[in-house]
Amino acid sequence: MLVSRRKLKADVSAAFPSLSADELSELIPNKEELNVVKIYAHKGEAVTVYVLHKKPLFFELEKRLYPTVYVLWRYPNLLPTFRTWPPVFKLIGNLMLPGVVVPSSGLPDVKQGDCCAVTVVSNGAPVALGTAAVSSAEMYSLGMKGRGLCVLHTYMDYLWAFGDKSGPPSLPDAESEGQEVDEVEDDINEKEEDDVVEKCVEEQESSGESAMNRTCSGVEELRLAEKEEEKDEKGSEKEEENQDDQKTPQEIMDALLLRCFLHALKSKVKKSELPLLTSTFLRIHMFSCCPSGKQLDIKKSSYKKLSKFLQVMQQQHHLVRVKELTKGVESIVEVDWKNPELRSFSIPEETDVEAAVVQDGGEGEITYRPPEITTLYSVPARLEPLFLDANKRKGTTLHAAEVRSIITEYVKKNELVDENNKNYVTINPTLCDCLLEKSEYQEVESLKWDDLTMGRMQESYQVVFPGQASIIKKGHIEPIDISVASRGSNKKVTLIKNLEVYGLDPAVVATALQHRVQASSVLHQIPGAKDKVLVQIQGNQIHQVGNLLLELKVSQFGKLQKL
Repeated sequence: MLVSRRKLKADVSAAFPSLSADELSELIPNKEELNVVKIYAHKGEAVTVYVLHKKPLFFELEKRLYPTVYVLWRYPNLLPTFRTWPPVFKLIGNLMLPGVVVPSSGLPDVKQGDCCAVTVVSNGAPVALGTAAVSSAEMYSLGMKGRGLCVLHTYMDYLWAFGDKSGPPSLPDAESEGQEVDEVEDDINEKEEDDVVEKCVEEQESSGESAMNRTCSGVEELRLAEKEEEKDEKGSEKEEENQDDQKTPQEIMDALLLRCFLHALKSKVKKSELPLLTSTFLRIHMFSCCPSGKQLDIKKSSYKKLSKFLQVMQQQHHLVRVKELTKGVESIVEVDWKNPELRSFSIPEETDVEAAVVQDGGEGEITYRPPEITTLYSVPARLEPLFLDANKRKGTTLHAAEVRSIITEYVKKNELVDENNKNYVTINPTLCDCLLEKSEYQEVESLKWDDLTMGRMQESYQVVFPGQASIIKKGHIEPIDISVASRGSNKKVTLIKNLEVYGLDPAVVATALQHRVQASSVLHQIPGAKDKVLVQIQGNQIHQVGNLLLELKVSQFGKLQKL
């Protein structure tokens, strides 16, 4: 899509007044094709990108114009610049103040929200840009601790890859000129660079409140326990138990929650999935990352609710951005994949949680042998004359094949097949009394075979469990009933009934589902129904319940078709 050059030049000039008219004309030439592209990169909302010669020049986000690194390489002094060490840039998510190199002339004078560029020591070519988290005066007052820049775009990201993928040019770094910087560069060895990176990571991890600090500490202890396990498995298990004993259950759950959150972000969530419903993220991704033998329960943490936990992850850890795209429904619209805390997280060894759920359910294997279910038909008093020749009296239960055989024999024996159309049966006095109403006596002379008895007999069913006597009951067999009900203002629960009809233990099914969806479950006695229990599990879990029943049907339920 083409765009108005005049409008774009006016917008660029207003946003970056330091650009001269000649520089604007050079940057946005009059006779070159200029395009605008709408993308959804890294954000839940649309981003407008202005492209010249297949190279992005500017992007507009929330009605604000920003230059790309391609523009900054041509005009490196376009924005106030902060310098950092190359190892810090490799981990850059949001630039932390401990990673900022303060020049002898002091930090550039910026206000909170000002657009700024980031360079690395020894090269004046910007490698990232973002907005100032605080003013330069506040950076000093904070002792150069905390977050400095909220990074929006970097060299090597997807916006950069939208262009020609050229690398940053080698531009002189005024602060690094002369002997003084050569000595500094000689003094910065690999160990000191690692110290700078560790300090940045520590700064970001320690930026939260006390409860969050305990959570981070818990995750670190879990990591240490895993490393120790590689050296001495038994010893580490004892050590981890001792560490857990020293913590409250709430602190342990906080640590497990953060561990599963980081694991899910790093190994499960893909950029193409964003925006992602927070409920889906919890149910599908976080629960699947829960270690074997542990159970994730947000209500047992200090957060109590998923929304509060994600709020901390957004405001204090800067790992994700959560937005209410539709009323009352929150989604994760952005993940900071370059966040140092996320990058430094080590993914634990995978465990087959789902297999454990199906086989064990938390309290032993679900050993289920399906019953044989057969539909039967009971002879009613009115139809008894049709079955007397077969010695079948009122109340006798018959299989469908037996019913068809007896009726066919009766029709053939009494020569009632219609000679003109063999699909019809001629009505005789006995059939008239058994099948017709009084008003139909003079009107109906023949009936279809299908109208003779099946629909007029009382249906019942027979259930035979392996090794047990058969059970015959009147009526239709009740299917497993799965429904969702509301509890309170905005809470949902899933209700499952009639499991006993198929020989399924409600307690075992409840435990298996509880492990699968990591939600609380409870059993209720159904009013007016003797020996029947209702399974209630928190949240809308219809999809998960259906999946569990289907999986069990394939692997263990055999030919149970009534599910």
